[in-house]
Amino acid sequence: MNIIIARRWILFMVMLATLAGGALSQVPVSDPSVLDGYSAQDSRTERDWEQKFRAIPSAKNQRDYMERLSARPHHVGSRYDQDNAEWILSKFKEFGLDAHIESFDVLFPTPKERALEMLEPARFVAKLAEPTLPIDPTSGQQAEQLPTYNAYSIDGDVTAPLVYVNYGLPADYEILEAQGVSVKGAIVIARYGNSWRGIKPKVAAEHGAVGCIIYSDPRDDGYFSGNVFPAGPMRPADGVQRGSMMDFASSWPGDPTTPDRGVAKQKRLAVKDAPSITKIPVLPISYGDAQPLLAALAGPLAPEAFRGGLPIPYHLGPGPTRVHLLVKSNWDIKKVYDVIARIPGSSAPDEWVVRGNHHDAWVNGAEDPTSGQVALIEEARALGELLKQGWKPRRTIIYCAWDGEEPMLLGSTAWAETHGSELEQHAIAYINTDGNGRGYFSMAGSHILEHFINGVARDIEDPESKLTVFQRDRLAQIRYATSDNRKLIRDRGDLRIGALGSGTDFTAFLDHLGVPSLDLAYGGEDDAGIYHSIYDDFYWYTHFSDVDFAYGRALSQTVGTAVLRLADAGVVPYEFTGFADTIHLYMKELKTMLKEKQEEIGEHNRQMDEEVFRATFDPRHPTVAPKREEVAPHLNFAPLENALDMLTRSAERYKTALAKARAPGDLGISPAMVNALNHKLMQSERRLLDNAGLPRRPWYRHLIYAPGVYTGYGPKTMPGVREAIEQKRWLEADEEIRRVAKVLESERELINSAAADLEKWEGPTEGKTAGN
Repeated sequence: MNIIIARRWILFMVMLATLAGGALSQVPVSDPSVLDGYSAQDSRTERDWEQKFRAIPSAKNQRDYMERLSARPHHVGSRYDQDNAEWILSKFKEFGLDAHIESFDVLFPTPKERALEMLEPARFVAKLAEPTLPIDPTSGQQAEQLPTYNAYSIDGDVTAPLVYVNYGLPADYEILEAQGVSVKGAIVIARYGNSWRGIKPKVAAEHGAVGCIIYSDPRDDGYFSGNVFPAGPMRPADGVQRGSMMDFASSWPGDPTTPDRGVAKQKRLAVKDAPSITKIPVLPISYGDAQPLLAALAGPLAPEAFRGGLPIPYHLGPGPTRVHLLVKSNWDIKKVYDVIARIPGSSAPDEWVVRGNHHDAWVNGAEDPTSGQVALIEEARALGELLKQGWKPRRTIIYCAWDGEEPMLLGSTAWAETHGSELEQHAIAYINTDGNGRGYFSMAGSHILEHFINGVARDIEDPESKLTVFQRDRLAQIRYATSDNRKLIRDRGDLRIGALGSGTDFTAFLDHLGVPSLDLAYGGEDDAGIYHSIYDDFYWYTHFSDVDFAYGRALSQTVGTAVLRLADAGVVPYEFTGFADTIHLYMKELKTMLKEKQEEIGEHNRQMDEEVFRATFDPRHPTVAPKREEVAPHLNFAPLENALDMLTRSAERYKTALAKARAPGDLGISPAMVNALNHKLMQSERRLLDNAGLPRRPWYRHLIYAPGVYTGYGPKTMPGVREAIEQKRWLEADEEIRRVAKVLESERELINSAAADLEKWEGPTEGKTAGN
């Protein structure tokens, strides 16, 4: 849905620039012949099965699946959406898997009336439509296509002056204020990018705007980056990005009128009472429609950072541009269809590995999400082939084709909440994909899985370079790192993985239920300018993205290997030293942020003092009423520092105990001991939750990872502390530091207990191994 491959690559490169330099300890690479959580013998058996698995996925099959699934528009509530779900179900059953559909009723608004026109200084009526292209066979399916709109925009009919607000983020409004520009009573026009799209009307409403227009500027998403479709991959002048406006980061994802489907007989909220629906009407437009509106603006010239790629001078307004905006929707209840397939575990069926990708799209959705969905289907087929050859997973594997992800995770959230108590008891991991492209391997997720997914990346061949995908990523990190950081990258055994925010189907699993999660994809070498438009289709994908599906096959091989390895491991392969190292890095970032805030407030107050001085001694200087800010305190990080130091020691203790337990080349512990250890380890991510949730958003219970209130997609690590510092809530920041310290202390206790269990082993038990 919402995290396209181009954006994944941007986040990946940010990770190279920022996280690579923060290593506080090294994570040495273990003996590559023995897999984490396996005995030596079971490692050999597992590698044999993995090798057989990786030979099965077919690029041709993926191409055929994509052509079928993206043949018609298949948004939530459409006939083809249900048809696709039933087809996926039939494939799972064909592969020999036990599969069924679970459906849920959800609120999904669709457009009834849309209008945008400039009334002054001249009349202009926006097209609000994407044209059919003769060369693109499916672009002409207008009768089935959703019009260009933003779902969960409140209905509205407003006429007002227009103001240009750049990306529409809080920092942009500070610049507008410094320029003397107010948006109160105005309609704002913002460009897509740099945040979750729903942040733009949220911040506009907070500043008194009455409407919001969002457009794709060609500097960010158009001809500035290359030829436009159909001559190239980039967004054409009339291309429009659809998308959800739900303010999920401040409330919850999923149906905005059902806060938690895990609560029995929950009453549905009225639309007017749903907190995640926008407060002002919103409409997306193309840069072709945006140019006449922006060109008519007067007022101050926009700062250089505000200027996009249109051939016009960018002014802020207001005046003389005056526009009329009309948005009305059908607020209907629709069904979503989650397709669920299950492979029962042989010896630990009550431990689950969950794998998902969504199948719904805004229109035809070849790249988003079908490129990820076809990889999932091929994984399922390959596992079915292994079952025929005699393989039986130790743990239960659940494959999920989600519906309703695009409007904001409707299907996955409903399923995860409905099965919440089961997932808390049984799930050891959730692995997500959401589209795929060509290029580098992007890894993000829970840091107790960082070492594990690095191990998988070491065993997958990159289709282009023929290096392992780990080696290719490592070389990219070294190439793009600063000279100071290159040695740190070389010395650290594992590549750092990014933290998870939100915007796709892992959200309920990680942020609400505490299931360790990964989000994986390939990308970075294919520009995508068709995101959420009618041109995201089979023609575009097979001409400008992973045209031979080589990286689709690689994604099946990669994620399928991860599923196999998690499902078959004797001991759940969590690793805690890398997690502790990463938390050290996050704490260092918080301290740096606090110092910067202190300096910022100090400079502000110094300027205010100068204003008072001038007003006092210079009668020509106007009297001012300066607003001095509260001096930022020196927050007490001691509880967090102490908890983290103890966590680091406990992580090392567990690592040493596990290594000694399998030193003879065998885990050497009885199945009963292994099961008890695994059930304990399964709670490790859950220990990072607080049932009270984050401040002012209780649905988000994870105290280490969350989407930012003003970023949406982008993660905030130690979010309660970080956002309290950003928002200068000093007492809250101190309290959040203590809360994070408390969950880390709970995590330390669990890790120590697991280490103690391993240390009780006095020698191998004949004939009793922990593997399959």
